[in-house]
Amino acid sequence: MGANSSKKLAAKCSFLSKDEQLIVSNSFKLASRNSEKIKEDELTKLWGAQMDPRLLQYINNYLFGQGEQKLLTVDLERFAELFVFCTRGTVDEKVKVLLTSLGKSEDESEDIPYNLVKEALFQYVESIVSSYMKIQRVSNSKQYKSWSSRGCTAHTQNSQRLAESLTKDLCGESPLSRKLLESWLQGSTILGQLLLFVFMHLYNISHKDKAASIISQEGDQGSGESNDGVRERSLVPFCRGLDLIPSYPSILDLNQIVFINANLPQQYQLEWRFLFSSEIHGESFSTLIGRIVNQGPSVLVLEDRSGYVFGGFAPANWALGPNFFGDDSSFLFTLSPRMRVYMSTGYNQHFQYLNLHQQTLPNGLAMGGQHMFCGLWVDARYGEGHSSESCTTYAAYQQLSCSKEFKFRHMEVWGLGQPPPTPQEKGERVTGKGGSVLDGNAESKAMLKMAGKTMHSDGLREPPNT
Repeated sequence: MGANSSKKLAAKCSFLSKDEQLIVSNSFKLASRNSEKIKEDELTKLWGAQMDPRLLQYINNYLFGQGEQKLLTVDLERFAELFVFCTRGTVDEKVKVLLTSLGKSEDESEDIPYNLVKEALFQYVESIVSSYMKIQRVSNSKQYKSWSSRGCTAHTQNSQRLAESLTKDLCGESPLSRKLLESWLQGSTILGQLLLFVFMHLYNISHKDKAASIISQEGDQGSGESNDGVRERSLVPFCRGLDLIPSYPSILDLNQIVFINANLPQQYQLEWRFLFSSEIHGESFSTLIGRIVNQGPSVLVLEDRSGYVFGGFAPANWALGPNFFGDDSSFLFTLSPRMRVYMSTGYNQHFQYLNLHQQTLPNGLAMGGQHMFCGLWVDARYGEGHSSESCTTYAAYQQLSCSKEFKFRHMEVWGLGQPPPTPQEKGERVTGKGGSVLDGNAESKAMLKMAGKTMHSDGLREPPNT
């Protein structure tokens, strides 16, 4: 089958867009070796090295079937159907792929045995997570390299934890109804994003070096755009700020980064900036403040001495003051021994708090709850903190650390996106008419506060001109 004939066949698949016709026809041509049918062993050769072997088996189950009904070959329409269902399919279409891949009838309407949830369904989701991580390594994109070059890898245990977190809403349901399965798939946006990335990669292999000779012979173009499109769908942010630290001892692995990043507002998913690490900057609360103040939204991660890893997303600029601040995009999370995220309840606005050298107010950093009963509290006596048993600020919240009062052995903070501009960068006047010299040097004033110094001249402002 030549390039033109495969494109014509793809055009007959009315459910494909023009862009998808190019992607699917090129991939089909490569997998079928320019014939009108794809054999299972040929597809295995093309895709086998790109994914978890379990996912490859699930895909073959869907395309070729199992047992006596197994097909020797599949045509382009079935091949295209799998692509569409997994990248932009309806909930019903994704349920069809899932059930067929697991050997169930695609028309399953009755209750599904619980062991499907406990075993096969978990294995299915884990195979997608594992394939996503493997594709990151195989593709070696700039985002992936920005982390892997600093020693950040993907551990199997955390892939399993991520898969468990994605299937937790189904656990304990016995039997499992199709309606519940549909509801789960519809609400599992992270799984949908992982599935989209995996299948966009698989069907774009025809644009890669392995297929370059075939494509050049047929005169096909456009590989760069397709590959860029796949990279843009990655949940791996670009890592910045570690240029002078070749091997950074982060406590995060790639699964954990993806889990946190997928729950962030979309505008903060592209880039993480290294701000603070106790391994690099030492164990000092004042140093921590100096590194995170005026740096915009951030992610805090701690590891207590029991090995529990947890933290929070702080959407507001950290600033010293007596009051809570922030907004309801804030959340807390745990990464080990399990992955969970706790979003805002809207019950109160106690999202962020930061204070130091105060006699009448607590000195430390807080997220959620109230003083002495915080979801996450890092005391000004660096290395100590607490996580309350309950926290009304975040939904379904559970204690983050191993014990309520904890000591932590590592803390790191990442800024998200570009830092907010300074007054000078915004072109604001800090002296002269309409302002006071006392309004300038905000960073120096913050450091004076941390040192326990008083700005005696702060009360000697001239009245504004009228």
